[in-house]
Amino acid sequence: MLPCVKDREKMDDIDAMFTHLLGEMDHLSQSLKTEGDSPEADSAAQTEKTFSIGFNDLNESLNELEDNDLDALMADLESKSAAQEPLTSEPNIGGTNDQTAPPATTQKHEPATALPPPPGTDVSCRNMQMREPQTKAEKIKLALEKLKEAKMRKLIVKVLMSDGSSKTLMVDERQSVREVLDKLFEKTHCDCSTAWSLCETNPELLIERTFEDHEHLVEPLSAWTRYSENKVYFLPRPQKYVMFTDPQIFYMWKKDKAALNAINQQAKDLLVKENFGGSTLIVPDLEGTLYLKEDGKKVWKPRYFVLRASGIYFVPKGKTKSSTDLACFVHFEKINIYMTKNYKQKYRAPTNFCFMLKHPCIQKDSPYIKLLCCDDEKTLVLWVNSIRIAKYGTALYKNYQAAMKRASPTKTLQSAAYKEKSSGHTPEAGLSAPKTANHTEDYEYEPPPDFIPPPPPERTSF
Repeated sequence: MLPCVKDREKMDDIDAMFTHLLGEMDHLSQSLKTEGDSPEADSAAQTEKTFSIGFNDLNESLNELEDNDLDALMADLESKSAAQEPLTSEPNIGGTNDQTAPPATTQKHEPATALPPPPGTDVSCRNMQMREPQTKAEKIKLALEKLKEAKMRKLIVKVLMSDGSSKTLMVDERQSVREVLDKLFEKTHCDCSTAWSLCETNPELLIERTFEDHEHLVEPLSAWTRYSENKVYFLPRPQKYVMFTDPQIFYMWKKDKAALNAINQQAKDLLVKENFGGSTLIVPDLEGTLYLKEDGKKVWKPRYFVLRASGIYFVPKGKTKSSTDLACFVHFEKINIYMTKNYKQKYRAPTNFCFMLKHPCIQKDSPYIKLLCCDDEKTLVLWVNSIRIAKYGTALYKNYQAAMKRASPTKTLQSAAYKEKSSGHTPEAGLSAPKTANHTEDYEYEPPPDFIPPPPPERTSF
């Protein structure tokens, strides 16, 4: 009887643990849902959500596309449709072909005959279909049909500038943030500084994150909920690559300010080479006291945290800072780091220098969000960028090298002259200036005309 009782107790413990796990999973799934979503959500509306970001519907987003972008989209969709057509129209005779037959949903519109169509028929029909759309409205109508058939994920994204203007881009799942930035450089005619970034904002959580250049933009945008108010911005972020321009801040952080300022460029280059150029990345040996927000409460308690390559650890109460006593706070695999805004008022944080760690799919307040607060801006910059180094590793260094290569010396000189020319205007106002083939210095000093008309005669009073 005793073994049976012990086995039953073990099974009860396992059942209890499994029930608790199910409850946690259900809680997490509920936190990922937005208010107003129902199981009977309209499938057409859900499909449109997967194609456009920042618009009310897909039709509106297609109307915002420039003509050349819309033509490029149509050509891409037509080429994919032509590439898939032989697989659906060619019969599998004799069963000698090992390729899997197309599903029934793709064959329902094909004629039920074993004979191939007359030669040139499909090509002529396709050419006629390509010639049919002449107006933009016709192109949009055909694009809507083709997008629903396309297997590759594409998004029409509205990218906002700080002056309220916007650019509309077509982005597919293969394109990295670096490629999208290059496209925006061409559309806005701005300089190609390494500080330019794509940022996402979440007004409900009051957070912002700068996308890393190696990320594929479609992936994080696809995590947004259906009725999301999130936005994508094209903005300069000077601290984007501060770990390479001022590496002493992260790898010599224990030294005083005077010693850090005395570091010359040669020493900085050596620090970058030692920590990023070797076979393994060296993560800053960062530790210190941060304020942790307790779950479900507006209470912040100081904890001693330690940064490691795998995640952030903390020293439990009554324990030492030895590695054996450290407890894991969070791992970096499935979380992103976000900057916060006005959390001193929203959550009664000790300061406004806070950052958030969460899964990208969590788009509203949840107990699975981690909030940390720093004493000052210097500590915030130190922790946020050190976490980026630990999470992304050498990919950050490759991003920086690609950005530096894009920002060529010629473009840098043109940018400086352009900024001097447009002094007194906001940086965003200079984004829409026309792009010229000559250097900016030549554009600025235009010679006067050969003929200058005389001033009008003075008006005589009667």
